[in-house]
Amino acid sequence: MMSIDSIAMACQRSIMRDHLIDPRQKAILHSAWEAFATYGFRKTSMDDIARGSGMSRTALYLHFKNKEDIYRSLVQFYYDDACEAVAEALASDGSVETVLHDAFEAQAGQIMEKMLSSPHGLELMDAGHSMAKEVAEEGEARLTALYAQWLVNRIRSGAVRSDVNAHQAADTMTAALKGIKSQCPAYPVFQKRLSDLAQLFGRGLEAR
Repeated sequence: MMSIDSIAMACQRSIMRDHLIDPRQKAILHSAWEAFATYGFRKTSMDDIARGSGMSRTALYLHFKNKEDIYRSLVQFYYDDACEAVAEALASDGSVETVLHDAFEAQAGQIMEKMLSSPHGLELMDAGHSMAKEVAEEGEARLTALYAQWLVNRIRSGAVRSDVNAHQAADTMTAALKGIKSQCPAYPVFQKRLSDLAQLFGRGLEAR
């Protein structure tokens, strides 16, 4: 499991990369995500992405070698953003249930609303599993480490039960979140399940 210092460094790299990334690459990634959500991964062409980003197909290939490369970059940026958003949510004050609810919603982000509102949501999730497996696994490990460190801190402060195994609980949280997402429910259903999950974990973990 990654340490909190490793997570902090990863998040800082994410922030720095976001400031330094070529604006044209940002335009490509934005265009690609819109195209994938609209047409699905298989039916989206490099021409579609180039047209949406306002550049030629030749220029597009100067930044990414194919749409699989673009999709992997999108998955990487999702986890970078999720890491930063979850860290911020977990740093806030509030009850265990409230903080977890905010962190779960921050982890989902706008991209989950877009994906679950798309008729191609399941295809996009499958694409992530097949083309960006290592990126996703590393991202999930980073998120798990954030929850684990937060639990350790809450145990020390007396807010979470002292008999809780922080690392096991964090593993269970991220596994449950993946399970909800993988079912690809309608977005309102997804939000309700996140709320229910935060309530279940919050009330189970909170010191009495």
